[in-house]
Amino acid sequence: MKCEIIIDDTCEEKVVIFSKENNRLIDDIKQFVEKSSMEIIGYKNKEIIKLNSADIFCITVINNKVYAICQKEKFEIKTRLYVIEEKLPENFIKINQSCIANINQIERFNASISGTLKIRFKNGYTDYVSRRQLKNVKERIGI
Repeated sequence: MKCEIIIDDTCEEKVVIFSKENNRLIDDIKQFVEKSSMEIIGYKNKEIIKLNSADIFCITVINNKVYAICQKEKFEIKTRLYVIEEKLPENFIKINQSCIANINQIERFNASISGTLKIRFKNGYTDYVSRRQLKNVKERIGI
């Protein structure tokens, strides 16, 4: 299979595949491209902002509203958490009932004697891994 990449800042990003037949590799590439370029619509002060999933540290529920926590701001998302979770790329993981974390934006983990795991993101935001999600999180981060 040949691969050709053309960098042109004037055109819209897209992936084109020429193939004799549809196969598993093509399906995997399509799924990867669709998930990695996901944009989420956020709301703040009556403004509508397109958020790139790579810029989001975590998506969490605060006072029954869903928020995307970014570098210095949080944006309200008018979609249920479980719906967003299904569409997010592979670098996001559910850490508790009300938070989905971007693994690439985690700065450190603090383990306590009682077995809880506290996550600190690169922007300073912190949250805890629930006992129910602890095994899955440890496997994903390689502990």
